[in-house]
Amino acid sequence: MPGVDVRVASLLGLSPTVRRTMIYFQACTGGAAALRVAKDAAENNRGARVLVVCADALSAMAFHAPDEARPEGSLAHAVFGDGAGAVVVGADPRQPAERPAFEMVSASQTTIPGTERLVTGELGAAGVGYSLAPLEVPVLVGENIERVLAAAVAPLGLVASGGWNSLFWVVHPGSPLIMDSYEKVLRLEPGKLAASRRVLSEYGNMIGPTVIFVLDEVVRRRRRRLDGEGEGEGCEWGLLVGLGPGFTAEVIVLRACE
Repeated sequence: MPGVDVRVASLLGLSPTVRRTMIYFQACTGGAAALRVAKDAAENNRGARVLVVCADALSAMAFHAPDEARPEGSLAHAVFGDGAGAVVVGADPRQPAERPAFEMVSASQTTIPGTERLVTGELGAAGVGYSLAPLEVPVLVGENIERVLAAAVAPLGLVASGGWNSLFWVVHPGSPLIMDSYEKVLRLEPGKLAASRRVLSEYGNMIGPTVIFVLDEVVRRRRRRLDGEGEGEGCEWGLLVGLGPGFTAEVIVLRACE
């Protein structure tokens, strides 16, 4: 202590009266959870602009010698990576200076009962030790994700004749098996999770910041399409999804501004 929020505010020269909120130990839902909190703050403070900074350094927190009692630690080293991302969130954009990429229309959080110990991270003398359930989680996703997503979009009347393929997707990738579960259960067309798969391939699972990297990749692909330089999706509505310990799903309904 103090936390990295103080360091960031100092480095950026922010006002001493800036209000800071730290969110710890959210793991793979961290990025989506931070965006949800930022949405609430921006909408309830007229004229506010919320800087979301999300960072995880798994190489420092989780690196330790192999442990026969917890072989999943080696898996964590192979899958996880370090990363940091930032997003500015506000309400009532000031045109033309501010050009938002997406509107966060709604945000929800769902915890699946009886799954509290499925994925865990425990702080010990050797750093953070993870229990990842790499085979169980994709099954859990397959059994629950459509119900969770349907509840998130139902109040908006989305996903009728076009099905889930009528949306663009900003999904925290987790692992290839988890994305395979999304595609199978939701019957997604090839390429719908291309941004998530590319981020996982290039950077690994960076825990909280990963979904911000995916969001950036989706923005880049959409703008290349608008410029006639690529084949990114042109869907108006989309879903940002993060899954993590709890077992918890964070879902944000997005509407493209461009």
